[in-house]
Amino acid sequence: MRLNQLVLTLVFIVGLGCSSELFAENSSRRNNLNDRQPSTASEGNGIREDVPAKYQRRYSEWKEEFLSTSVGRQQWDLYANNSRFTLTIVVSETNDTGAGSGKYKWNDRGELIAATITLGNRLEEGYPSAVYYPVMTALEPFRSANVIGPSVLAAAKLAHEFGHILKISITPEDLYHLQVRLVPVYNQIFLHNGYNVKDPRLVEIAAKMGGNPVEIWQDREYWGEANAMLFLRDRVANEKYHCRLFGKIKQIVDLYAKGYEERFAEIAKAQATTSCSWR
Repeated sequence: MRLNQLVLTLVFIVGLGCSSELFAENSSRRNNLNDRQPSTASEGNGIREDVPAKYQRRYSEWKEEFLSTSVGRQQWDLYANNSRFTLTIVVSETNDTGAGSGKYKWNDRGELIAATITLGNRLEEGYPSAVYYPVMTALEPFRSANVIGPSVLAAAKLAHEFGHILKISITPEDLYHLQVRLVPVYNQIFLHNGYNVKDPRLVEIAAKMGGNPVEIWQDREYWGEANAMLFLRDRVANEKYHCRLFGKIKQIVDLYAKGYEERFAEIAKAQATTSCSWR
C-alpha cells in the first residue's frame, strides 16, 4: 500500500470508526486478559443460535444456503460437534445489513473456547465497500440481474464471519490482546502527530503488533473474504455464470487488493473452478 493511501485509510478508520472489534473504541475493555477462562469454564456447547422468533424464517434460509455447500457443512460441523467450544450466533437489528464477530474467550492454555457472530436482521441486503470486500461486492450485479437469490449474499456474509473465527482460532492469544491494546494507542498518536505514519513511535508499535492497524485489518478482512469465496466456489460450481463471477472478483482484487491476490487465486484454481482462468 502506498504511503498516501495508507494515511487516507488510517484517517478514515480512526475518524469514522470500524465495525471490526479490533478497532472498536471499547475493545480494550471488552477483550482484555479477563477474557481468559479457566479450563473448567462452562463452554463447549457447540453452536447456540439466539434468533428472535420474527427473524427465524429468514435466518433459516440463510443457514440453509450456507449448509447447501460442502465447505459450509464442514465449518458448521466443526463447531456444532465441538465439545470444547461455544459459537453463539445472534440475529440483531443493530447494523441491520451487516455482520460482525467477536466476544472471543480463551482458556488457561491459550485455546480459543468461545466466540460470537452477530448477523443483521436484513443480512440479505446491502453490499460493503469493494475496497476491502471484493467477494461480497462482486455479487451485486448478479443479484441485481436476479441471477442469484438474496440468501446467497446473506450466506456469503455468514461465511465471511466464519472466516474470522477460523483465523482468530490460529492467532496466538497474546498477539490478539496486544493488538487490541496497542491499536488505540497507535491511533491516538496518529491523530496528534499530523498523520505522520513514519513517526518512530508508530513504527515501533507496528513492529510489535505485526503491522499497522490498516495492515492488520486488511489481513483479517481478506481472510474473511477468502472464506466467503470458498463458500461461493462450492455454491456456484455448477452454474453457468461461475466463471463470470470469479472474473468479477478478480477484477475487484486487481483494483484494490493486489497484494493479497494469491490468497484468492489459490481458491479460484481449486478443483471446483479449474475451468475458469485467473490471469
